[in-house]
Amino acid sequence: MNGVLAACLNVNGSRAQLRDAQVVKEHIDEVVRLAVFGDEEEKRLARYAIHAAAPELGAIPASIYGLYRARGKGEVGGFTVPAVNIRGMAYDMSRALFRAILGTESYATIFELARSEMGYTFQEPAEIAAVVLAAAIKEGYRGPVFIQGDHFQANAKRFRTDPEGETRALEELIRKAVAAQFYNIDIDASTLVDLSYERVEDQQAPNCRLTAHLAKLVRSLEPEGVTISIGGEIGEVGKHNSTVEELVAYADGFRELVGPDFVGLAKVSVQTGTTHGGIPLPDGTIAQVAIDFDTLRELSRVARERYGMAGAVQHGASTLPDELFHRFPEVETAEIHLATGFQNLIMEHPLFPKELLEEMRQYCEREFADERKEGETDIQFFYKTRKKTWGPFKRQVWDLPEEVRRVLRQDLEAKFRFLMEQLRVTKTKELVERYVEVRVVELEPPRVGANA
Repeated sequence: MNGVLAACLNVNGSRAQLRDAQVVKEHIDEVVRLAVFGDEEEKRLARYAIHAAAPELGAIPASIYGLYRARGKGEVGGFTVPAVNIRGMAYDMSRALFRAILGTESYATIFELARSEMGYTFQEPAEIAAVVLAAAIKEGYRGPVFIQGDHFQANAKRFRTDPEGETRALEELIRKAVAAQFYNIDIDASTLVDLSYERVEDQQAPNCRLTAHLAKLVRSLEPEGVTISIGGEIGEVGKHNSTVEELVAYADGFRELVGPDFVGLAKVSVQTGTTHGGIPLPDGTIAQVAIDFDTLRELSRVARERYGMAGAVQHGASTLPDELFHRFPEVETAEIHLATGFQNLIMEHPLFPKELLEEMRQYCEREFADERKEGETDIQFFYKTRKKTWGPFKRQVWDLPEEVRRVLRQDLEAKFRFLMEQLRVTKTKELVERYVEVRVVELEPPRVGANA
């Protein structure tokens, strides 16, 4: 066994057991690196060491459901929960986010990764969960850690040709996520909405059916004492704006399928005018979009008052102008998903190595040439595809000099703090402690050596 892991773990028979959480903390940089880049046994052992040590050190994977349920009852409000997609520089980015949480008491904050992002960032659920918890340990965070599966999305093309296979793939993803202590999961079957039907109920029916099926699976996998927060989605981001009629058709259809006693959806994602990543113009700037805040307000109100949800979720917002973010809590948006803006901050940072960025650009030109649209400039093409370099270049980014990573962490933290203030999620520590039930779930110790 690796020397660092041997210091952190005892091997009792064929299974590993945590030796000392403080030892894990002392060696956390090395342990998390093994959790990402070790061989298969080292990954299993390092991830277990992190998950076992984190609760003893005060960082406990948790569901935000209790807080969202309170919002659905009208007991809390006036803030919008940021959900941050941890695509690249995952350890450093998570550390920066925890520092911002601690510095502003913005405990109602979510760490997340989408199904598609897991693919191109080469981060399976077990890896990203371990990295987030390692960052919590590193920064001395104590409290619930909300790890979320974002856009667990049905691929419409694959679903049309092989619905059973695509459903099985989503089921397997959910099983892996819950096993990795993702206690917040957003099911996105909005890609299956069929606008060829005249009735909205018929349009939303395929969405309702798959969401209900997967929600039942999530509930069957819940550890004792944990109610996983499940989100749904009615409008594919980048398409036409969502309507109250669609929300009602979806929520009623879902309820009919799961039954009255089923613990239902905590929130619903909607489309109000944004596009994931923003729309790059030929010169690399991002096109301005018109957010329909009135629709967002009304959808959130109906979701709360009629269905007891926390409200509506806004996607594709990280590239919006800074002066817009204060409006989301004003219209009682429950949650906002933020991703590309932080990617841009890192890749466009003066200290990010130019030679590495050029290597990434050449990789995109070589590997994704078939994705290039007619008339696209080089800047537009790289902006659109560079997110797919996080996986292939994961080690190079992880190995950036500490003096570079430190400045990037500081600038990320400053951006996180600004957004937390604008979203009015600061000083939510007491609310989270009041409404969120924290339950330590012990993972099964991994096997060691030949018995693994």
